[in-house]
Amino acid sequence: MGALDEGHFCVELENGMKLDIADLGLEKEPETIAIEDAVKVLLQGLGEDVNREGLKKTPLRVAKALREGTRGYKQKVKDIVQGALFPEVGVHDGVGHAGGVGGLVIVRDLDLFSYCESCLLPFQVKCHVGYVPSGQRVLGLSKLSRVADIFAKRLQDPQRLADEVCAALHHGIKPAGVAVILQCSHIHFPNLETVFLDSKHQGWVKALVSSGLGAFEDEKADAWIDFLGLLKFRGITVEKILNRDCTKQSWCPSFSLGANISSELVAPNPGMVAAIASILRSLGEDPLRKELVETPSHFVRWLMNFQNTNLEMKLNGFAYSRTDLVKAKGEACLHNNEQMHSELNLSFWSQCEHHLLPFHGVVHIGYFGPEGLNPIGKSILQSIVHFYGFKLQVQERLTRQIAETVSSILGGDIIVVVEANHTCMISRGIEKFGSNTATFAVLGRFSTDPAARAMFLESIPNSTTSGIL
Repeated sequence: MGALDEGHFCVELENGMKLDIADLGLEKEPETIAIEDAVKVLLQGLGEDVNREGLKKTPLRVAKALREGTRGYKQKVKDIVQGALFPEVGVHDGVGHAGGVGGLVIVRDLDLFSYCESCLLPFQVKCHVGYVPSGQRVLGLSKLSRVADIFAKRLQDPQRLADEVCAALHHGIKPAGVAVILQCSHIHFPNLETVFLDSKHQGWVKALVSSGLGAFEDEKADAWIDFLGLLKFRGITVEKILNRDCTKQSWCPSFSLGANISSELVAPNPGMVAAIASILRSLGEDPLRKELVETPSHFVRWLMNFQNTNLEMKLNGFAYSRTDLVKAKGEACLHNNEQMHSELNLSFWSQCEHHLLPFHGVVHIGYFGPEGLNPIGKSILQSIVHFYGFKLQVQERLTRQIAETVSSILGGDIIVVVEANHTCMISRGIEKFGSNTATFAVLGRFSTDPAARAMFLESIPNSTTSGIL
């Protein structure tokens, strides 16, 4: 009854999905409806059926995620800071400073996310905030995180984000000085046409930015030495701060996308571009702001990697069957001469069809084959993974499709494990940073032989898909 007393109860939607009553008002707002209409244009531009299962509620989910992820436009710092400043005296006697006057206060490792203003993809932020109190008053520690989150929940660039957080705290609490350091990671999706050629593609672009006011305005000030001294175990040094190079051109991968895409994608679909401009307006932004002028084109070019087309899976004519082995060896000796083969850490990149947000990770494939002979090359398995990855997907379906396809060419004894990081897990809802999702499919002998499954699972290395920052 407690939930009902607070006015939070759920209603059933047509497809069985439950929605908190608090979301009903948001769903009917004109900004939400406008974003939904724009998302339908994007889906149709990808060649998708907006009425198919899995996509029916995608426009609403995307609208809610975008509005939630940019809610900072409607929030004010003074509403958070007012009432959260507490009296705290400084050192009464002796030499030194502490407490409410001159004592450095640092809150480290605040996990945030923001949307890149150049391409609309979320990027992750590890935020460190420090300030030197003055006027014998200190700010409630949780408010430092909340102020940072206001500016993160907007379309952003790392340096501007650091500057805005720093300026807001300096103005709101009037300390002797404020410093902000951000460690940012931007997902860098490979292009569909180049992913097969670049086996060492780096999946993340990283930036280190800082901002300081008051006692921290001079980057060589003693206050910075104290601040950075408490961050040394996070790989942040004075040298890195002074020598950092995180210009906007090198930050967002969308700036280099044009050089790597085919000529037919250079001019993106005008209707899709207009749809993104409409989304920007609905979020309270100006699509004509100079930093946003190219954003619709950047996003559409990236999104078209996941176009629903009948791509040909190039297996180089490869076809392996157990029948061929039986003819060559005889059924009796086939089982005795088989051994488990595996290909581990096959990279994949995909797009969640529920929220139009990226997810990525690695695929591990195991199968039985002739002893001493690997019947299929790693490049062919990687081709299969990419073929199913570059689509609107869900991880469960991706795992099944890979298993069924590999089974069709290698025989029925197949195990597939997919480990992935989902952007939708950090940029909306529960915001679970560092979470990782694993799915697996087993066919043939692997479905009935626990020892075989255990042997393969034991061979999988510790996950490298998490721990980005």
